Amino acid sequence: MTTYFSEPQSMYYRFGDEQDQVLKVLAERYIGANAQADFVYRLFQKSGIMQNDKGLYDLNLGKRFPEAEKGQTVYAAALVWGDEDRNLDVLIRCYGPVRFYFNEQLVYRSTVIDEITPDATVKLGIDIKPGWNTLLLQMSCTPAGFGCQFGSDEGKVRILNVLSPFEERLGQAGWVYSNLSNQDISLTLHPSGGGQTALNLIGKEQDTGLTWFPNPEWSEAQQAVPTLERIYGHLPGHKVYARTHLNNSDVTGAKVQLSGTCSGPIQVWYQGEEVIQLPEAGSFTREVDASFGRSELLVCSECSGVETPWQFTLTASVNGKELKFELPQRVHGVSEESWLYAGPFKAGAEPAAQDMIRFDRVYATGTTEPSPSHSSSEEKTYWRLDRPDAWVRPYYENAMLSNKWTVGSVTNYGRWDYPLGVTVYGLLQAGRHLLRPDITRYAAEHVRTCTRMYEYSLWDREQYGFPAVNQQLVMLKMLDNCGSFGSAMLEAYSEHQEPTALPIAARIADFMLSRLERQEDGAFYRECTGEYAENTMWADDLYMSTPFLVRYARLTGNTAALDEAARQFLLYRKYLFMSDYKIMSHVYDFKYGQATRVPWGRGNGWTLFSLTEVLEALPEGHADCPALIDFYNELCEGYAALQDPSGLWHQVLNDADTYLEASCTAMFTYGFSRGVRFGWFRHLERYIVAAEQAWSGLTKYAIDRQGNVHGVCSGSRYAFTAEYYNKDLLTVTNDNHGIGIMMLAGTELARMKEHLSQSAASQTKTALHS
Repeated sequence: MTTYFSEPQSMYYRFGDEQDQVLKVLAERYIGANAQADFVYRLFQKSGIMQNDKGLYDLNLGKRFPEAEKGQTVYAAALVWGDEDRNLDVLIRCYGPVRFYFNEQLVYRSTVIDEITPDATVKLGIDIKPGWNTLLLQMSCTPAGFGCQFGSDEGKVRILNVLSPFEERLGQAGWVYSNLSNQDISLTLHPSGGGQTALNLIGKEQDTGLTWFPNPEWSEAQQAVPTLERIYGHLPGHKVYARTHLNNSDVTGAKVQLSGTCSGPIQVWYQGEEVIQLPEAGSFTREVDASFGRSELLVCSECSGVETPWQFTLTASVNGKELKFELPQRVHGVSEESWLYAGPFKAGAEPAAQDMIRFDRVYATGTTEPSPSHSSSEEKTYWRLDRPDAWVRPYYENAMLSNKWTVGSVTNYGRWDYPLGVTVYGLLQAGRHLLRPDITRYAAEHVRTCTRMYEYSLWDREQYGFPAVNQQLVMLKMLDNCGSFGSAMLEAYSEHQEPTALPIAARIADFMLSRLERQEDGAFYRECTGEYAENTMWADDLYMSTPFLVRYARLTGNTAALDEAARQFLLYRKYLFMSDYKIMSHVYDFKYGQATRVPWGRGNGWTLFSLTEVLEALPEGHADCPALIDFYNELCEGYAALQDPSGLWHQVLNDADTYLEASCTAMFTYGFSRGVRFGWFRHLERYIVAAEQAWSGLTKYAIDRQGNVHGVCSGSRYAFTAEYYNKDLLTVTNDNHGIGIMMLAGTELARMKEHLSQSAASQTKTALHS
């Protein structure tokens, strides 16, 4: 039998049948291991290297150096920080000759086929190590082209954030690239015959002997121009907000004196209260009550119509001692700056001052700009810094997926992806069952962290080519990207009524109901042109779609969404149901016109899980309800017949030679428990026993006494053989595909027991009164 730890290490050994204690430990371990740290803010120069819509950094040097001659070379360099070991596939698409050095070792040299074949893509596996990892591209100019595209495979899932090298740019985001060079100045040969670079990417930039772009500093002439004028130019009638914190260490209770000058009208707010309003150019002084520590200071400066350069000055002092200004948000890559700027806004279009004290939104400027559709759209802006083309940019830098979908031990907080949708749902339900608002609040705040950045993340993609946060939601292309976390988002909506969830829900619903690819009969499937999953249907996608549609219908009253959810089950049954076992094939491959007939455990788990959500929502008398009840009973009969004596199910359900897998076991526990509670079973007793045995098996063999979850297979592709699922999809401890569903299984089993207890008590009471 499959074992993951010794008996004394099991949750059952520690707590026995104390089910609520198991749920507490599961939830608390997850929260303790996933701290509420959301995004990292960095300086990014828009004049640097941008990403395309695939997430690849586009180093098209032919466009940047049109004067380049054949044989000239440019280097591009970046750093990647590793929190832990992480294997990652990267893609290179050559415009011309390319050499790629990873951690100073030559790992790729382009071939002539790579260089001259349009859209040729090379995939390389790199092992990111804890600490700094160096990336160096050496690119040479030929008549065929100059440069390359570089990035991670499936960039919206396996994120590759690059940071600028060299001490002078420490903490900044993005690649740097050199000036044109006429010779190979930095490479020597290893005795082994491999290449090694002598460039020190974590040393000083000035020691390399090269000039690097983008230029991080203003020129001498630009430095002579006042700040607002050099950032925005001279724009009479326009306004800019400037924001800072002042740090007061004086404890005497003295007043803070604000003094300054302005070239045009100005307003100043201290701790949210307007303290200065000057209608024209001049000087000002104002005393305000001192606050110890950091205080918010906001300025709105208007550009006058005269020739005077646009500027303002401001100092703050206590008892004659000048106070220090500090950035109101930690921005990496910034050493001396103390102000952030947003604008320029047309007169009357500037946001209200109270709306400027935040970093989770973009601001309409009151002007319009052309859009790709030849219509006009409202221009928006975000916070900038006093450097050339320098913007503040938030990045998701918590746990990032590797080639095998694992996430390691780094916090998952603030990530939008489908396994975390199940985790959030599990936390919400466990918190409700345990009467623990701290648990439900944590889950709701994870969701809110994502939804509040939604508007910004759309703007981020427009500005930089590929979003730095909410990647899967923004690059919405398949059900994996939206259905699971979208469902959890709507489940969490009841906790916080967060308004930013509503436009996201509307976009997801429109994608599913109006834009998602379908077969001629209306069944959802994966078109995925040119990818491994091209032209396939996955049992997983019932979960990636129907629970969201159920909740969207409940929230909006859109009955068409609920009808669609019910219809999809009947359509998927036609393609995937294996009548001889009464279970589901994982995938139907339309390229070959047949199902794979490999009943992957979790794929079946997704099916049963989602079917119970739809059945719960269907009103009495719905036309599809009888057929779905029949389908539910068929599936449960098939699953119950294949349960292992341990209480668990196998990775491939009908193959006892495959390992015992925990996530599908938890889903069957969930599905059986709900069937008992809602009265969908024709033969009740066997499923009560099966659900209890499954939960017992999970606490004995899959959940250890510290709340770690074992025996959960990693994220799946698909195959026509069971061997792939058994040998390639190995288990991962604390994989997010399993943690949330363990909590859901436990809460549903508890509700089943409570239901049975109440039913028995009711029957006893009726008998006594008869």
